[in-house]
Amino acid sequence: MTPVSPTGPAGSASPAGPPSPASPTGPAAAGAVTAVTAVTRRERAAGIVQRSGAYLVLALVVLVASLAFDSFATTGNARNIAIQSSFLAIVALGMTFVIISGGIDLSVGSVFALGGVLAAYGMRWGSLAAVLLPLAVCGAIGLLNGVLVGYGRLAPFIVTLATLLGARGLLLVITDEGSITRVMPADSLLVRLAQGSVLGLGWPVWIVVVLFALGAVVLNRTRTGQSVLAIGASRDAALLMGLPVARRTTLLYLASGLLAGLAGALAAAYSGSGVTIVGVGLELDAIAAVVIGGTLLTGGAGTIGGTLCGVLLLRVIQNVINQIGTLGSSYQSVVSGAFLVVVVVIQAYLSREQRL
Repeated sequence: MTPVSPTGPAGSASPAGPPSPASPTGPAAAGAVTAVTAVTRRERAAGIVQRSGAYLVLALVVLVASLAFDSFATTGNARNIAIQSSFLAIVALGMTFVIISGGIDLSVGSVFALGGVLAAYGMRWGSLAAVLLPLAVCGAIGLLNGVLVGYGRLAPFIVTLATLLGARGLLLVITDEGSITRVMPADSLLVRLAQGSVLGLGWPVWIVVVLFALGAVVLNRTRTGQSVLAIGASRDAALLMGLPVARRTTLLYLASGLLAGLAGALAAAYSGSGVTIVGVGLELDAIAAVVIGGTLLTGGAGTIGGTLCGVLLLRVIQNVINQIGTLGSSYQSVVSGAFLVVVVVIQAYLSREQRL
């Protein structure tokens, strides 16, 4: 009897081959899909908390303070918080871009104070000189930081620490070791602008609104912003992509110096004089506000709105301490430091969850 050959649909012999692998079905595959889904949900939740946590904490603090203190939820107190937040917010805006790029700028506190003294010094030639002089000098300090960090590949911590000391030394030279405090005329345009208001809010607050809107557009809607994020995520990868890393880094530190000088000039005009003792520790407040707002100290991630929220949170906490009355201003530093430690720990945990 003739053996029957295996044939296909057309009657031709089917070639022999290795057995096909088993299809991913059954309980094992279902378990794998469930695990992947759980990880994805955990990553998504960690990202949401990292981006929006500061907003939730700010809302909670404001709610509790409004219920605890009658004088907190008033229009006058809100205006006071807004104007006190505006000067730190301008400095923190420049710090946000620097930290997102993976750097740090410790010089902004001294540059802020120097900008205020230079504004009062330049007032002898008019309001325009009182603005341009601090912008020119403080911008030059920022440019020096950028060139040394971007093109010289020096450590940002060391470079900006050196310019911190240099700016503070220049400040003491101009003021004769701090013995000279120049008063700005109350009828000058810059002083009237800084102390004036529109729709119930001071001009410095509106300047912050405009600057932060521009900063958000630059970070989220331009190639420059995307390149800053890429540099912060991996400088080597950004170089391989052909991004102008050195030029971008230089521009970021230049912008940080300009914004710190502008904030100092506005603060001096608001107070009516160039005080030499201001700005001490301001760089730490700016870094704290940026990190509390969700920007990673390692770079590569951050938001402009989060930084503004971080600034408001610090100033609201300070205002609450003042509302209590029995606590001194030193408690503000204690609370801010403890809060920053908690935020950094939470950020490290959330980043690890997202990497998983």
